[in-house]
Amino acid sequence: MTNLDDLEVYRKFDPSNMLRRIGELPQQCLTAWQSAMSFPLPPDYSNVDKVVILGLGGSAIGGDLVHTLALEESKIPVLVHRDYDLPLLVNASTLVIASSYSGNTEETISSFSQALKMPAKKLAITTGGRLEALSADSGVPVFTFHYKAEPRTAFGYSFFSLLAIFQKLGLISIEHKDIDETIRVLEELSSRLDKGVSLEANPAKRLATKLLGRLVLVYGAGILSKVAYRWKTQLNETSKTSAFYECFPELNHNAVVGYRFPSWLKHKAFVVLLSSPSLHPRILMRYKVTAEILADAGIAHEVVDARGESPLSQIMSAVFFGDYVSYYLALLNKVDPSPVAIIDYLKGRLAESEM
Repeated sequence: MTNLDDLEVYRKFDPSNMLRRIGELPQQCLTAWQSAMSFPLPPDYSNVDKVVILGLGGSAIGGDLVHTLALEESKIPVLVHRDYDLPLLVNASTLVIASSYSGNTEETISSFSQALKMPAKKLAITTGGRLEALSADSGVPVFTFHYKAEPRTAFGYSFFSLLAIFQKLGLISIEHKDIDETIRVLEELSSRLDKGVSLEANPAKRLATKLLGRLVLVYGAGILSKVAYRWKTQLNETSKTSAFYECFPELNHNAVVGYRFPSWLKHKAFVVLLSSPSLHPRILMRYKVTAEILADAGIAHEVVDARGESPLSQIMSAVFFGDYVSYYLALLNKVDPSPVAIIDYLKGRLAESEM
């Protein structure tokens, strides 16, 4: 097995230094929050009855997490839309936010172009590309940031810029102490998970070794439901590993019955249960019973506890831990964590035929 305490491993498999990008998340979040809070928005943008966030991949996960917080903090619905056509529910009372790191995501460009023909309020978040050009030509506000990296490592910008915009518009309520706590929790976590911390003392390295060669299933609930999805996508893109996610309580009505077959599952599957003290007491009981069922089925599993007092800190700490785990698993798989050659191939093939 690859020795994660050998610094030569990082030079060999991570030539673009993705680990440094992962470690920059606390500063990313703070920079995005401060920049977006000072970003001017038309005063009537707060007069909406719903928000539709357009995005795919790493540019959409920020919207997913805002949606999660909005379920507890906002009286208006927040929808994350990952497709070519705009939902029919979009109207003059809708705020449509297009989020694309590159500014060239074709599904987002397609649906946003349709929104430009409607009386809905519009906003774009991007580093440039066609999305910035379309917005500028149409007089739509564009929040731009400059961060050259893989889109999934710009998560702090995509999430905290959205969070700040929702705060400015009065659509959600985030206290400054929650922002301060979140940054502090992330910084403390980073110091515990960095490559210089030995395998014995580094929980992200230890979990990655347990996931090596396994089919990974990530379970979440409540505020951690979309975090489980983030883990799944990070394991896919960064570790190049097959992974899936499920959410409580729904998984207790179906997934738990499927542990018997195929028979090799108990030897190859590993379940990660993302937990938080903020979850409903009955959900926490479901975690306990599900762990018992997994143990009885002979399926390896581990509970990962979120950190912090606020929901925001708990969400972000669980995301951050997953980013480190997926990174270390990539090294154990002996692959470069940065490139996503299959996605690049797919985009190239699609580009051969214009929309």
